[in-house]
Amino acid sequence: MTRDASTINWPERFHPARAPVHVRNDLDMAAHPEKVWAALIDAARWPEWYPNASNVRILSGGRELAPGARFRWTTFGATIVSEVAEFAPYERIAWMGTAFGIDVYHAWLILPSARGAHVVTEETQYGALARLAAALLPGRMEKFHQIWLENLEARAGGV
Repeated sequence: MTRDASTINWPERFHPARAPVHVRNDLDMAAHPEKVWAALIDAARWPEWYPNASNVRILSGGRELAPGARFRWTTFGATIVSEVAEFAPYERIAWMGTAFGIDVYHAWLILPSARGAHVVTEETQYGALARLAAALLPGRMEKFHQIWLENLEARAGGV
């Protein structure tokens, strides 16, 4: 894993150089990093502002994501159980999960910027279905991740 604050700490298996599917989106937001963080860890409320998330339930207790927390949710039409793999308040969060033979690692970075926060989200995937979906629906994940970022800014907005 890397340890640079401005890069994702990829588990070896999920490193973009090795993963068959990799998506990266970023947005410079007019939002305080603390507010961005609060919206990201309040997973139970994602469906209120991100249309590609539904039925979010924290399985390990509590309403918010925390280190090692497990949560079930539906995204891209698939129900997945994810586990928080990295948790550095106001800086980074990542989770991994498996659904339909697709192994996923989704990471977020929150970096201070002149506007408020520069947020980076990256996801890598393994599995035949992941490769097939990427080939048949190119740009779909990038599109929804950009919507996630834009709606996150609206949710957390105001500096």
